[in-house]
Amino acid sequence: MSEKLRYVTDEQGQRVGVLLDLEEYSQITSQSSADPDLLVGLSEAELQALAESALAPSAQARLEDLLTRNVEAKFSPEEGAELDRLLEQVDQLNVLKTRAIAFQKKILSL
Repeated sequence: MSEKLRYVTDEQGQRVGVLLDLEEYSQITSQSSADPDLLVGLSEAELQALAESALAPSAQARLEDLLTRNVEAKFSPEEGAELDRLLEQVDQLNVLKTRAIAFQKKILSL
């Protein structure tokens, strides 16, 4: 086992914590503060929830409706703008999900 990383286990041998040497901790925290894409401060459960998140059902239904109507060219300019906003939300959600997954993998690779 690495001298820079040690696990704390409970009575059943399950990992319940991690101890890092000061140098390793300093390296990780300096990288985290320098990288605005890392989701520092979220628990593993919060990262998992974020990674699995999706549009609200009503927004997803509206998006599907607008996409169908877009193919049929049957909507107003206002609906086109609404479609653009919903697609932007999907893009932002995908970015957040990717960042959450990447941060989870970074944590697990320690």
